[in-house]
Amino acid sequence: MHIIDRRVVIASLLASSAIVSPAIAQTATTAVPTPDAAAPQAGEYEGDIVVTAQKRDQNIQNVPISIQAIGTKRLDDLNISNFNQYTQLLPSVSFQTTQPGSTVVYMRGVASGGDGNHSGPLPSVGTYLDEQPVTTIGGTLDVHIYDIARIESLAGPQGTLYGASSEAGTIRIITNKPDTSGFYGRVDGEVNSVKSGGIGSKIEGMLNMPLSQSAALRVVGFYQRDAGYIDNVAGCRSYLPEPTPTSCTSANGGIVVDNAAFVKKNYNDTETYGGRAALKVDLDSNWTVTPTVLYQEQRNHGTYGYDPKVGDLQVQHFFPEFRRDRFIQGALTIEGKVGNWDVTYAGAYLDRKTYTSSDYTDYAEAYDSAYSSVGGLAGYFYYQDNAGRTIDPRQKIIGTDHFKKTSQELRVASPVEDRFRIVAGAFYQRQTNAIFQDYQIANLGTAVSVNGSPGTLWLTKQERVDKDYAMFGEASFDILPNLTATAGGRAYIYDNSLIGFYGFGRNPAVDPDDGRPFTATPFNAAGSSQTGVAGCYLANGQTLRQAYLNGGDTSALLPAAVSGSPCTNLATYTTTGLIPKRTQGQGATYRFNLTFKPSDKVLAYATFSRGFRPGGINRRGDVAPYDADFLTNYELGLKTTLFDRLRFNASIYQQAWDKFQFSFLGENSFTVIQNGPNARIRGAEADANFSTGGLSVTAAAAYTDAKTRNDLCAKPVCAVGETPLADKGTRLPITPRFKASGTARYSVPVGTAKAYIQGLVAHQSSASADIRTVQAASFGRLKAYTTANASIGAELSGYTLELFVQNLWDERAQLSRFQQCGTCSQRTYIVSSTPRTIGLRAGAKF
Repeated sequence: MHIIDRRVVIASLLASSAIVSPAIAQTATTAVPTPDAAAPQAGEYEGDIVVTAQKRDQNIQNVPISIQAIGTKRLDDLNISNFNQYTQLLPSVSFQTTQPGSTVVYMRGVASGGDGNHSGPLPSVGTYLDEQPVTTIGGTLDVHIYDIARIESLAGPQGTLYGASSEAGTIRIITNKPDTSGFYGRVDGEVNSVKSGGIGSKIEGMLNMPLSQSAALRVVGFYQRDAGYIDNVAGCRSYLPEPTPTSCTSANGGIVVDNAAFVKKNYNDTETYGGRAALKVDLDSNWTVTPTVLYQEQRNHGTYGYDPKVGDLQVQHFFPEFRRDRFIQGALTIEGKVGNWDVTYAGAYLDRKTYTSSDYTDYAEAYDSAYSSVGGLAGYFYYQDNAGRTIDPRQKIIGTDHFKKTSQELRVASPVEDRFRIVAGAFYQRQTNAIFQDYQIANLGTAVSVNGSPGTLWLTKQERVDKDYAMFGEASFDILPNLTATAGGRAYIYDNSLIGFYGFGRNPAVDPDDGRPFTATPFNAAGSSQTGVAGCYLANGQTLRQAYLNGGDTSALLPAAVSGSPCTNLATYTTTGLIPKRTQGQGATYRFNLTFKPSDKVLAYATFSRGFRPGGINRRGDVAPYDADFLTNYELGLKTTLFDRLRFNASIYQQAWDKFQFSFLGENSFTVIQNGPNARIRGAEADANFSTGGLSVTAAAAYTDAKTRNDLCAKPVCAVGETPLADKGTRLPITPRFKASGTARYSVPVGTAKAYIQGLVAHQSSASADIRTVQAASFGRLKAYTTANASIGAELSGYTLELFVQNLWDERAQLSRFQQCGTCSQRTYIVSSTPRTIGLRAGAKF
């Protein structure tokens, strides 16, 4: 379907939500409760939240793990619609991001940095949409938040019930389900203005439609436009023999370029649109079937990192920049009973495609400087057109990732009221990624390009497959009415593989003095004799380079294993053909818990748990696979409810992270993953909620002390006399030592309306942007920041109107820092929070 058609469908859904309202009002004879009727109102106690963190419905105060839940009303009150907004309320969560939809999340300091690459490690934090995992290799799925029942944040290893990629924790997004009690809906709209930026807007709608006494349909639609605020300003780049890289005149016969065609204010706007539908059918009094489908598309333009060397919220970029992220998920949940046991099946299929165009000018700037002693790029490389003339060396990157994920889980649970009770099940998951990265130089000669792709300097074309199998179970026994012991385990097998091509091309011409193909020089634009087609396999099992050096036949390259690539250099050779490189592993994770509940208002627990993350294959064929890493957690926690108005929960923990996976840009900006040293993480978390009269206050905070226990070196084992990349005792990156947030909302009747005022404050201390000492100094630290939001509004007869301000004092909260390549230390980009935004929201429920 064309993009315009999709927008028409979404707009029609939202319009129908608004149009249906008066018709229902005229014909209804009795009031139909809305899904928020039972939700706590402002000023009411919000502690009795039901969560499903342990695969059962439980009051959050009875769950013996560190868990935070943000309910429907609080999500609406705080105008939360995306990942960055709700994670500021979760103090144990930190993340790296380059732009919306391209984010890697961490919990409790379990971060080595550099994750999120399509050829990198699996995430250490799992993300679930209802019962189904939506964790993908290339970053967290940024599901639009609307008509959501709650968001659950489960800190610490969840390796027993949630398995791989929940090593450090799990985030669960739970949607509101179809309801047979009556027809109702809502529609919400917003317009906002960003300081020194553009105008943004949002419209969202929901309909709940009973189809019969046993079936209901719930549909959601949304469109959001986030205004840009970063300017692409005029600038130049020059290449030797010109005197400076920012020279705008060609004085010495070098190449000079400008970005006049791409100069634009408010360069970085984003559009997000899509919809969700769920059908709930009660087959009988015991069995319910719920199929769901989610579609979302996000289109980013420009870049979300600004260059402080150019100016505040400014960059100088020279090529088109955009990212399109489209995903669709179909899911099926079947719930029922066999006898008095609960049975649940959860299956899903996720299809996610991303398409990006990125400016890579900084690479040419860095390498021109690095080779200045030999004339820069023009003197050392072969960036030439078909006539042999030196050309503009700048690159842009065209990339696509196509993720597919199938998951299946079947589990049973004994009655919750039994003294001895269990949850047990089986899980299977298969996820794939078709990887394409095309580094292009305009007018690059055919002979020095990647074979079959004129104008391509470097190509990555690979297929990745990650498979997981598991059986799991947890058993709880009430030793005394107020003392419960729980033991759980998960046996797992992982099987991950990678096959394809990466690297430069190889000049196919014949050197007259040699007589064999692929012997003419230059071999490619970089003059590389080792990487790319040189490493492709021949029919006899040798690589092209090996045959070239030993005088063998260089003409019999095996066909490409991945369509669209010239040949295959990342594979395992067998006499029957090339097969993917594979790494496999098996083992078990476990959890032991003791819970003491001396009264209905107090719960204390002690937990010993372990989580893991699977190993994988490096895309450099000469780098060994990396192994699984493991996280062991020791935790004490307390949950209290005082005076029926105050909830206070706290925990302290120590974690051992063994041989953690460490991803970094190595030689020639290759992503390399290896197992590093061990790390020790200590911390404390607390959250509180207090309500009285019309006042409701919440607060949450976390302290994290995460350090390496050994030296980190360029190889898994440090060589004698080697200078470490990071010394023993180096703090792990990304996670601040301290993070806290608080909200306050006061409501007061004004005639027949209810008026309110609300505020949110979030603070975090500084953090390193990289674990490696030299690189961390080059990036600079992520600075400490404090931000605030405020709003004032009123509710009347199902209608709401609100005036709000986000980022009240226009703080440049630094979310992440990055450089375009492994040697591009001349420019560090800062991804910051959106500048101060003032807006107006309006909504109606019917």
